[in-house]
Amino acid sequence: MQANIFFEARDIVGESIIWSADEQALYWVDIGGKRIHRLEVETGRHDTWPTPDFPTSIAMRKNGGFILGLAREVCFWQPDETFRVFAIPEPDRPENRLNEGRVAVDGSFWVSTMQNNLHADGTPKEMTADTGAIYRIDPSGEINRMTPNEYGITNTMAWTRDHRFLFADTLANEIYSFAYDPETKAISNRCTIVGGFERGLPDGSCLDSDDHLWNCRVVGGAAVARFSADGILKDLVELPVSWPTSCTFGGTDLSTLYVTSARFTMTDEHLGAHPLEGSLLAIKTEFRGVEEPKFGY
Repeated sequence: MQANIFFEARDIVGESIIWSADEQALYWVDIGGKRIHRLEVETGRHDTWPTPDFPTSIAMRKNGGFILGLAREVCFWQPDETFRVFAIPEPDRPENRLNEGRVAVDGSFWVSTMQNNLHADGTPKEMTADTGAIYRIDPSGEINRMTPNEYGITNTMAWTRDHRFLFADTLANEIYSFAYDPETKAISNRCTIVGGFERGLPDGSCLDSDDHLWNCRVVGGAAVARFSADGILKDLVELPVSWPTSCTFGGTDLSTLYVTSARFTMTDEHLGAHPLEGSLLAIKTEFRGVEEPKFGY
């Protein structure tokens, strides 16, 4: 499998990419650039919208529009309209911010938090504690904390068909599997399925139709690793960017893997020598993805 530059986005931190089958378009966020992207893959039409705070995740709603994680708030949003606050997962933890966010198989929106690593101008801020947790937000607006506040940089959310929830802590360089109860919505019995993998650190992921996890290896990993749900490495795709961040399957048959990337913390010298950092990549695969659930019932 070969990765090609699909769009030179020049994202500071491209993240949370999703495929809209209805529009045949990709949506993703640039956290540091405070913007939302939309790209039609056939026509190449590209639109962006500014956000009032750092956007951390985006997902589709069943009734149209999007649910979006900002630094502190979860909002509803329509292109060219205002952001409407829907939920605030951690009103009592001002030192934290939201990070990963994804719609679960039951139509709820799950978001995770982390100690804020961004100054107001988007420059890096030192992290001193592991204070992140996972939250489930029901379409009614009810918020439930799913884990203790014990994670560093929270990334990756995926639900397998055999009721496992996959999650990662970038700083720990670990990917976890939890038992997921579709009746109670609870997760339990955490175990590490990937630990100490030597290519970078785990960032965002997506599942294919075989319940294999495609995991972006950030912080110099320059690759996407395909793991079984038990953590066995099956494939490793080399990339022409060093900080891949998030991925999704798209295209008419869901066989193209699209990958966002970042240029966060990189020096001017590095970017001068590697100007394609922060680009969107496309990888033609022999695999098929699964359609993203939409928020709501």
